[in-house]
Amino acid sequence: MNGARMLRVRFGAAALALAALLASCATPEAGRPVFTAETHQWSGRIGVVIDSEPPRQFSAAFDLTGDRDAGELSLTSPLGSTIAVLQWKPGAALLRQGDQTKSYASLDALTAAVTGVALPLAALFSWLHGADAKAEGWRADLSQQSHGRLSAYRESPLPVAHLQVVVSQE
Repeated sequence: MNGARMLRVRFGAAALALAALLASCATPEAGRPVFTAETHQWSGRIGVVIDSEPPRQFSAAFDLTGDRDAGELSLTSPLGSTIAVLQWKPGAALLRQGDQTKSYASLDALTAAVTGVALPLAALFSWLHGADAKAEGWRADLSQQSHGRLSAYRESPLPVAHLQVVVSQE
């Protein structure tokens, strides 16, 4: 089996494992609010698989509020502890972890520091609303958006990455 095919097989297996993990955790926890697109708030699960050597994965529960210009993304572990809180507004991109706050030059740098890849958060807001927004290097699959699921694939720059979001629904 050639190297490129081996990478695709390995990436596919990692993506399937991530999809299974997200599907098993897609229901909201008791007492956690379920947000709607109309209020610019969402909750659910987010996962990223990066086709690096070795492959890397990131997954967490999330609460997302705001829009592409100003907002907050709170990430929690399966046990409910806060992993990180990402906040952005014009001129600021901040990461809060515990009692520490770190500033980043851009939202891309901030999301890359947390997940391992710069996530297209500006496009993600459009995708969550069902609009097929463009994000450089990313290709979105919104075919399951009406069921609270979306996927996006980063084809460039390398390494290839797969973003999967499962939004909690009432």
